[in-house]
Amino acid sequence: MASLEERLWEGDAAGLTRRDRRPCTYTVYRPDRLAGRRFVLDGDVAADVGDAEAALLKLDASAAALAGTEALARLLLRAESVASSRIEGLEVGGRRLLRADAARQLGETSRDVTALEVLGNIDAMVWGVDTVKPGGAITLHTLLEAHRRLLAGTRLESHGGRLRTLQNWIGGSAYHPCSADFVPPPPEVVAGLLDDLLAFCNDDSLPALAQAAIAHAQFETIHPFVDGNGRTGRVLIHLVLRRRGLGLRVLPPVSLVLATWSRDYVAGLTGTRHVGPPDSAEARAGTNGWIALFASACRRAVEDAARFEAQVRALQASWIERAGRPRRDSAARRLVEALPAAPVLTVSTAATLIDRSFQAAGQAIDRLVVAGVLAQANAGRRNRTFEAPELIDAFTDLERQLASPAGDTHVSEPARRVPRRRRV
Repeated sequence: MASLEERLWEGDAAGLTRRDRRPCTYTVYRPDRLAGRRFVLDGDVAADVGDAEAALLKLDASAAALAGTEALARLLLRAESVASSRIEGLEVGGRRLLRADAARQLGETSRDVTALEVLGNIDAMVWGVDTVKPGGAITLHTLLEAHRRLLAGTRLESHGGRLRTLQNWIGGSAYHPCSADFVPPPPEVVAGLLDDLLAFCNDDSLPALAQAAIAHAQFETIHPFVDGNGRTGRVLIHLVLRRRGLGLRVLPPVSLVLATWSRDYVAGLTGTRHVGPPDSAEARAGTNGWIALFASACRRAVEDAARFEAQVRALQASWIERAGRPRRDSAARRLVEALPAAPVLTVSTAATLIDRSFQAAGQAIDRLVVAGVLAQANAGRRNRTFEAPELIDAFTDLERQLASPAGDTHVSEPARRVPRRRRV
């Protein structure tokens, strides 16, 4: 049964003010276990979940017929990772991130610390969705490795892939949990709660989308790491969906929507933290409210991803025409199809991307530069880099659109920080 437990904080840290050193009491939250728990979805919530799952399946099915589906999927995965990072306060625009990634691929050391942290989130997301297969298992190693990759190369790298051994908290003072907004379970119960969460994640009793919503909320409640809990918890969403056969080809940028609905997002997670028996009216209402919000976010993400997909298809068709309709198996045509996966590239990375020689890739790039598809940019000191400005602008428009509560920045302004509107 979910409960609150009062504890004493011993304020003995040196170098703090007298007030911050003073002992005080705080309250930790111990959540209900999930495995074997009976969840009852209200009728309208069950319908919302069904609609959202149908939309996810439709997006995957439509993407299956597209050339360059993998490239588009990677671009949307990047959008999801950027958004998940943005919820944690890591602000970085699409062009800046892509250039930092290109510099990294050239083996150069980037000074853009924020971009490197976001790239770590992308690495963790890519590894996770490539590792968990439909019908497979999500293991503790999966979560720990995703977290390790998330923090790799950051100031907190030493904490990557390690469960916390100290009490953490959210909000309030930086020195004690006594004024915190929320205090997660004590460290000695974290491992057991994660074992229970993973057992729940590997069960098929609930609809997949409801399962992903509950798993994410429980993970954020456990808060098992020193840092990176939010981003790892949003990776877990896609691991659950992928294990259940949803989002296999195109990963919907649900975190972009949750970032826009940040107040409702936090309130939804908080609503799942009831006190008392798991079958109480309070527990049921909180869980249903959160699942309904999550289903709405998924449905909105799918709608915007589908519009973006159509926009990218139109761009690619335009590029093919402007480049003189290159043969289907030519290096230039293959590069047009692959550009959504790498909007910023070098001749070497292009050669690898399209599986052609360095010379053939260089000729393809030259052809697309003449056609106005690519433009030269500088991401490194020695190598020429090229970017697809129209594609980056479309990516920026997607971020802005998903930041608007109404889905249209002309109707409602972005509810959070986003890249500036591109000039037309």
